[in-house]
Amino acid sequence: MLDQVKKNSKFERFFVFLTCYYAFFVNGMMVLMVGTILPYLIEEANLSFSIAGGLLSAFAIGNLLASFVNPPVIAKFGRKRTIIALSSLIPICLIVIMGIPSVPVLYLSFVFLGIGRGSVSIFNNTVVNERAEGKSSMLNILHMAFAIGAFLAPFLSSLYISHQLTWKHLGYTVVALVALTILLLCLIPIPIDEGMSKGIKKEQTNTNRSYIKSKDFYVIGFILFFYLGLENCVNGWFITYFKKSGVMSDKLATNLVSYTWLAVMIGRLVTAFLSTKVKKKTLILINCILTTAFLGLLISTTNVNVIALSIILLGFFFAGIYPTCIANAGPIIKGSPSGMSMLLAIAALGGIIAPQIVGIVADAIGLGGAIGVLLFSNVFMVLFAVINFKRNVIE
Repeated sequence: MLDQVKKNSKFERFFVFLTCYYAFFVNGMMVLMVGTILPYLIEEANLSFSIAGGLLSAFAIGNLLASFVNPPVIAKFGRKRTIIALSSLIPICLIVIMGIPSVPVLYLSFVFLGIGRGSVSIFNNTVVNERAEGKSSMLNILHMAFAIGAFLAPFLSSLYISHQLTWKHLGYTVVALVALTILLLCLIPIPIDEGMSKGIKKEQTNTNRSYIKSKDFYVIGFILFFYLGLENCVNGWFITYFKKSGVMSDKLATNLVSYTWLAVMIGRLVTAFLSTKVKKKTLILINCILTTAFLGLLISTTNVNVIALSIILLGFFFAGIYPTCIANAGPIIKGSPSGMSMLLAIAALGGIIAPQIVGIVADAIGLGGAIGVLLFSNVFMVLFAVINFKRNVIE
């Protein structure tokens, strides 16, 4: 009897991890699909670059709002009901977007799509972390699943295009994959009332807030602000940029973003190894400088081979900035949930603002010039990385 219980327990644990990994894999596909379909959406809906940039920002806003929406909903309805309901926003919003509705409806759809994406991320990270029993490898596999999905999405798009299918077929494929995710979430062995509060309780613990007065906290925050702005623009704008440049085919333009995510996967593995041997602030500075250098090379040439090399190396070097900055801020935050929330909020603002600025500038001077604005943004990222390097942050 005891052996049977253990077998059931092992199977349930396996099913939880499998569901979370699959959900994050599909989430990665969906996030990259947003950038993949953007040029087609611009053309078919006759959108200006400013409006398109606003859609990317709306998606980022929804992702940020998920952090505020989930806690009260989970407290009232439980974790399982919440994730089933909020993840259902993804296929619903994708179907609405593929119908090419009016611009206000598009904006709302991208906001709710972002909430769904953020909710899946929160659920997966929380559940895997709780059930990993202190094994960081489980979380690493989770984020690798996301990166694999992000890597495959543009390739799938190229495959569809080569077989005379449209971007909507890609959208419907992701809708079907998310539908399977929701089915697995319905079956996942988590109590239906897990996470529900039995009454409103005030926190009794005194949360550390010393980070508010720390200059180092804001320096790292601004590095992340400019970094996430770049990452969201790579995911959202670069396929459109490559296609509009006219120096490469649509298929190559789409595949290049896949290669970037492959480089990101390798870059994060290399950074994880180097972080045990090199000071974090040194790694941050090196990665920021090389990211800016390869972005500059990318936008200064029309040579396809140089562009391909630049975008791959750009992905490799910017891959380690985010996790290393979070680790670098650890001694300042000292485990404070509010400190981590504020740091991630500062970063999220960069991801919201940058795509919109690129869109506005693109309408004024063209998309090539607008992408060039990112280079100035990255110069500020390097500046804050230099300040971080020179300050005496505890490693």
